[in-house]
Amino acid sequence: MSPKSHPWGAPPWSPDFRPAPGSVPDQVDFAIVGAGFTGLSAAARLCRLAPKKSVLVLEASSLGEGASGRTGGLALADTAAGPLPGLGDVLASYQEILHELAIVGDLELPGVFEVGRSNPAKDSPICWNDAGNLKVVRSVPGGAVDPGKVVAGLARAAEKAGASIVEHAEVQTVEPSSPPRLRVCHRVRGRIQRKEVRGGQVLLATNAFSLELSGLNDAAQPKLTLALATAPLTATQLKAIGLASRRPFYTVDLPYLWGRLLPSNGMVFGAGLVPMPTSIASLFERPARKGAQRFARPNLYRFDVRKGQAAESFRWLENRVHHLHPALKSVRITHRWAGPILFTEGMRPIFRLHPRSKNVMVLAGYNGHGVALSVYLGQWAAEALLGRRSLPPWG
Repeated sequence: MSPKSHPWGAPPWSPDFRPAPGSVPDQVDFAIVGAGFTGLSAAARLCRLAPKKSVLVLEASSLGEGASGRTGGLALADTAAGPLPGLGDVLASYQEILHELAIVGDLELPGVFEVGRSNPAKDSPICWNDAGNLKVVRSVPGGAVDPGKVVAGLARAAEKAGASIVEHAEVQTVEPSSPPRLRVCHRVRGRIQRKEVRGGQVLLATNAFSLELSGLNDAAQPKLTLALATAPLTATQLKAIGLASRRPFYTVDLPYLWGRLLPSNGMVFGAGLVPMPTSIASLFERPARKGAQRFARPNLYRFDVRKGQAAESFRWLENRVHHLHPALKSVRITHRWAGPILFTEGMRPIFRLHPRSKNVMVLAGYNGHGVALSVYLGQWAAEALLGRRSLPPWG
């Protein structure tokens, strides 16, 4: 499926890397489910720390089609729940990881504006009309990155270090045996190949639509978040709207809005959360297999953001953007897209062993703070799989 025809739309970036074609092996030392920021970061780290071990990354679709390729690219410090005990400096570690893996991701960290409708700073460069006067409250550490370049860079680094990355390899079940067994449906040149993979240890680094596989049905809520991009703005327009400093922003009150500049000087704006249909089961194509953990991956291509409530939400977002400031009244919208996001209790990431197997680790649920955090925690997960680091008490 081409990006232009994808029912979730197309962001203004995409990975420029495709992994080498490969088959799904029968057995590996480490099996990673999900080729996003988390899984690829973990794979690269595992291969560097244990070069004699086999590492397999299984991706149900293509690189960049999940949450990592569809995020807005805001790199934020800490977690959505704030700094957690023992977390460390996420942004500094993120920079170090990108540098160590030679990833050029257009990372800029000028700081991020927190904007709100009350208690504004006296020198706020922003004054927008959005359910009141929206102004800068304060600036916090952070910035923006090109998600497509980071996904591609992580995949390139992982493959170079020795990991095998197999696209269009959907993990349908994980059996919590010893070792765990993964049943994989691999689509190769229009044909379906079904394989069983025995993995010494498994990392589930999947997106918001794999809750049954990861045992998170009662611990997290999946939604789609919407974003759009504009044509390039002039220097005069950027100064007028208060973003000449190129700092991203997000609101600290409702209605929520976030945004960042692209290298082209186009703007990305995001807001709105579209819930999945009430009956998720109606989207599934296959029944669960008895005695196995079901991969709750519905046929998401049936859920088209160009229709229904999602389409209404896009129209609402475009209207907000055009009315924020006179300089944005006639700005042209060039891209519209959506991406999955997983909300958890307390807004904390879930980083723990699977409740049914000590050989299966689960890392998910970044609550919108995953751009830097997922790469950082992916490396932590690799060290934990190798017994070099403990899991965090808050995970």
